[in-house]
Amino acid sequence: MAVYEQTYKPYTGKLTPEWSRFLIIPRHAYRGVFSSKLFTAFFIICFIPLLVEAILIYLHHNVNALGIMRVNVRELIPIDAYFFQTFVNLQGGFAFFVALLVGPPLVSRDLRNNALPLYLCRPFSRTEYVLGKMSVLLILLSLITWIPQLLLFLFQSYLEGFSWFASNLWIASAIFIGSVVWILLLALLSQAISALVKWRVVASGALLGIVFIPSVFGEVFNNIFLTRWGSIISIGALMKSVSAGLFGTFVRESGHLRITDINDNVTEIILREPPLWCSWAALFVICVICLALLARKVRAYEVIK
Repeated sequence: MAVYEQTYKPYTGKLTPEWSRFLIIPRHAYRGVFSSKLFTAFFIICFIPLLVEAILIYLHHNVNALGIMRVNVRELIPIDAYFFQTFVNLQGGFAFFVALLVGPPLVSRDLRNNALPLYLCRPFSRTEYVLGKMSVLLILLSLITWIPQLLLFLFQSYLEGFSWFASNLWIASAIFIGSVVWILLLALLSQAISALVKWRVVASGALLGIVFIPSVFGEVFNNIFLTRWGSIISIGALMKSVSAGLFGTFVRESGHLRITDINDNVTEIILREPPLWCSWAALFVICVICLALLARKVRAYEVIK
């Protein structure tokens, strides 16, 4: 057929709704993520603590199983706020390593290959692009953090009764808020670093450094000046305080020191953790910085002077 005989025909198929257009990015990203057998195996391992948690909940309400195992119900871990907080924090550790494996190449690959113009020349805004890249992590991390934890909370409520559910509903909100804050922070950090560093190995090392190196300096500061305010620069310490505050286990007084000078005068120092509002404010500042970096780096073109 001659070229002049071919006429333009508009697309007549079903259009994707604008609100869900960004989901095209995670849909294609997961094909590459789960093509790795090692990552798939690690992702399955992330569910083992959840299985242990479910078994512990079930044993509390199964007399026959306790009799076979010859275990007294009083010897089991009580199902309370501290129980759920422990497993939420444990799953948060797995979430960090998933973000470390998946997050760094998401934006850096597009920047390194100058692929952003191909995204943004379509009806696809910068906000949708960033949201789509972040949703790759947000969906994955949700599957191993707050979603199964809330299902286990409902499982415990079903076995214990409605009165337990009504009196402990605040635990469900603590699970959801604490997990969402952590996975949102991980998604923003990994995407901001990925936008700044175009090489995956370097970006992964930078993410590790941002999480662990400030913790070391903060602990050194605490030991030198006999305080706990050095924890304000540690992301792990910030999340620990926020999580403890949500689950009602936060205690500001974290220790006591007795110092004796050369004149045998004893001075007692009470170590207090930073207030909860300071931890929340520090996390908010980190998120704002990450968003500012993404807004600066995610552009259709880059001017190099």
